[in-house]
Amino acid sequence: MSGYGRVLLVEDDLSLASWVTDYLQQKGYQVIHHSRGDTVMPAMAQLQVDVILLDLMLPGINGLELCRLLRQQYALPILMLTAQGEEMDEVLGLQLGATDYLIKPVRPRVLLARIEAALRNRVPVTEPAVLPQTRLQFAQLDICAEAQRVLLFGEEVVLTSAEFSLLWFLASRAGQICSRDQVFLALKGREHDGLDRRFDVMVSVLRKKLADDATNPKRIKTVWGKGYLFVADGWQQR
Repeated sequence: MSGYGRVLLVEDDLSLASWVTDYLQQKGYQVIHHSRGDTVMPAMAQLQVDVILLDLMLPGINGLELCRLLRQQYALPILMLTAQGEEMDEVLGLQLGATDYLIKPVRPRVLLARIEAALRNRVPVTEPAVLPQTRLQFAQLDICAEAQRVLLFGEEVVLTSAEFSLLWFLASRAGQICSRDQVFLALKGREHDGLDRRFDVMVSVLRKKLADDATNPKRIKTVWGKGYLFVADGWQQR
């Protein structure tokens, strides 16, 4: 696929923005650069771009909030740029409507391939954008992705980013058994190797924090030989 699309690059690292702009222009793309998050929405009506490259850490409005605002109005592809180790930001970005994400430092050929794939698979402009789900509620359990906040019986449950990520993944598939491979692919980008027990341990921690019975869990179950099951109707009573 050749270039000639219009790319909006939202990036406050001017060195990175410069080489991305030069590289994409060499490939036939037009690049519009914004270095602040809060200048993007007012300019969108005039920009008429085909794809957005969106950094997470921006002055004005951060990338996650800007992604949410963009997705409310536009169906165009949004590729988020994340630093190593920002796993929760990657998950939240996808939940808030990002099409894909790239980990810095970005390799030029990978960047080009992801842009071209996003443009090939983009939703036609005649179709309405599908707003992403940012809140899950199960009786007395309330999970908010934007605030990374969990309330159980009106009291806040303090979770780490990794614990929240796992809870959101399971809760958004309530009533479905999620295999370890599915969990590892979604949260670590690889299949389960058969030895890594990190999510088993994390499920145990979640049970404790969410007042589930460790010996006979009713809310987050382990299904022998299959995976984990978030029980949607297990949150009515203490």
